Amino acid sequence: MPAKKQTSGSPAGEPVYLVIGYLRRPHGVRGEIIMDIHTDFPERIKSGRKVLIGEKYQPLTFDTVRPHANGLLVSFLGVDTPEDAGRYRNQWVYVKASEVPPLPDGKHYQYELIDLDVVDENGNPLGKLVEILETGANDVYVIRDDSGKEILLPAIPSVILDLDMSQRTLRVHLLEGLT
Repeated sequence: MPAKKQTSGSPAGEPVYLVIGYLRRPHGVRGEIIMDIHTDFPERIKSGRKVLIGEKYQPLTFDTVRPHANGLLVSFLGVDTPEDAGRYRNQWVYVKASEVPPLPDGKHYQYELIDLDVVDENGNPLGKLVEILETGANDVYVIRDDSGKEILLPAIPSVILDLDMSQRTLRVHLLEGLT
């Protein structure tokens, strides 16, 4: 496979959106709404941040952001009443992947790992990384071959041997019983 630098788009060229939150219900009389946090970087959720809401990716800008229970109370510019805020109830909050800051060397966002070619330690192809499951102990990579067979690999150092983003290849050691 030729080397591809996947910066901010999906393989088909459409933008990649990353979930940062989920809007629950209006709170109070000033247009605030409760938002669950779905990001490892909640400190980036600030007043003035442009976001996209729902399946149609409606652009809005955070007006106020403040802690509330296990999440946040947020309001958007131009949304001043509980009724206005209620239009966004039960909607996902996204940002464009192209707008997130780069991570330190050797660290990658999960979306960057999807569609990596996965090979065993001898270079034999195993399939593509199609999904990342978040568990309490460690992430689990779902690898699927062309026939649809899946292998689940724990994302631990003894299994994940090498990641080459320039070649879009992940080299792994298969534990006993996974083949």
